[in-house]
Amino acid sequence: MPVFANPSPSDKKRILIVDDEPSILKLLNFILSPIYQVFTVTSGYNAHLWLEEGNMPDLIISDMNMPHFDGQSFMKSIKISGFYRDIPLVILSAAEDLQMIVKEMPFTVEAFLPKPFNPEVLKNKISEILSEDYVQH
Repeated sequence: MPVFANPSPSDKKRILIVDDEPSILKLLNFILSPIYQVFTVTSGYNAHLWLEEGNMPDLIISDMNMPHFDGQSFMKSIKISGFYRDIPLVILSAAEDLQMIVKEMPFTVEAFLPKPFNPEVLKNKISEILSEDYVQH
């Protein structure tokens, strides 16, 4: 099991979390902010606005089922973008048949975890993806 030290703010990797549930955003911020710089938005639309402001995350965690601009549409727009396409994506969703949905996507994601999720599993997966020797899918 990896040991998670508390790096200085300038050394922390940046994670953008996209979810329409405030309780999930608050929980993920609580779990991840000791290790990473965490930024939260409530929709795919707001995520695009955040990116257009010049922000660049090291990883994006997104829910699938959100109103207006859903997670799948948001992630597809990231993957077809020349500028953002190399940002690793993690799906965190309560969607039924999540594995089937992911298999049918026209793009790849680094990980998908069902809600409810185990915080340690999530932290370990993020650590693995952000490690120097991770090979992106």
